[in-house]
Amino acid sequence: MSEPADERRPRSADPGSPLDTPLDVLGVIASQDVMVTPTLRHAELFTLRGLLTVLWHEVPEGVAHSGAAIVACGGAMGGLLGPAGGLYQQLGDAWSGRGVPVLRVSYRRPNDLDLCCVDVAAAVQLAVGEGAERIVLMGHSFGGAVAVRIGVALGEIVSAVVTFATQSAGCEMAGGLAGRSLLLFHGDRDEIVPAQASETVRAIAGTGQLVICPNDGHLLSASAELMMDHLELWLPTVLGVGRP
Repeated sequence: MSEPADERRPRSADPGSPLDTPLDVLGVIASQDVMVTPTLRHAELFTLRGLLTVLWHEVPEGVAHSGAAIVACGGAMGGLLGPAGGLYQQLGDAWSGRGVPVLRVSYRRPNDLDLCCVDVAAAVQLAVGEGAERIVLMGHSFGGAVAVRIGVALGEIVSAVVTFATQSAGCEMAGGLAGRSLLLFHGDRDEIVPAQASETVRAIAGTGQLVICPNDGHLLSASAELMMDHLELWLPTVLGVGRP
């Protein structure tokens, strides 16, 4: 079987384009999915460069799709839970019931920035295919750089980006967010990436709100409630969804 086109080459990332979409670049050779619960789909996309897994919190039957979605990714080691002991799971449970599907991405090759960006862009395309017109991207640590880069690449369909303990490497183009909403969380005792990394990303972007999580480290294990409270106030505006 021949090798797929080089995923590291610059390509169109417009989910609406019939050519060179992220899923085209991904080169899916097979896929399967199963409903783990009535609203949680586990999807697997097989490619010649590994397995992309998406846990997809779907909008329950009887709830109207809001036209928005959240796409979340992990750090350099991958993962699906996100920071703070499963923040992404909490967000999926909370927001899918309000008409906002949440897609949690497990990379094919963690710590490969180019390939991970394709993975997340493909998840955005899946969300758009199911009716999303506004996307909020979220990324933890290394995933913060993925979220920023895809936010820039996909343009206005990404209404906002949220980072958790982001690295600054890979975020050099953050100014391309062009004033779109940016929310950054960082622990003041981060033992891996100092809080100055988030300050640097905010400075490059020229916009954004940085929330320092007191007495917390890289996994933000003590800040779940603080972050959920901030997101509850912040997300409705960027998602275009009213508060309950």
